[in-house]
Amino acid sequence: MCLAVPMKVIEMKEEGACVCELENIRYNVDLSLIESVQLDDFVIVHAGFAIEKLDLDEAHQRLALFAQLAETYSDDVKI
Repeated sequence: MCLAVPMKVIEMKEEGACVCELENIRYNVDLSLIESVQLDDFVIVHAGFAIEKLDLDEAHQRLALFAQLAETYSDDVKI
């Protein structure tokens, strides 16, 4: 199963790319599939590509859902 996750744009790069952050981890992200992304926007990222731009409220709601899922399944995952 693959998941697309919300990430915050923290640095704009040249040629349709940016750096996004999730839980203090930074990722290089390709912006070629969506338009009008700016610094501090939230985007949905799948396989290194931003596939959707989110408003701030929606981003926070989705991040809260991911946190809730992680908490729910933390006892089931043994590393």
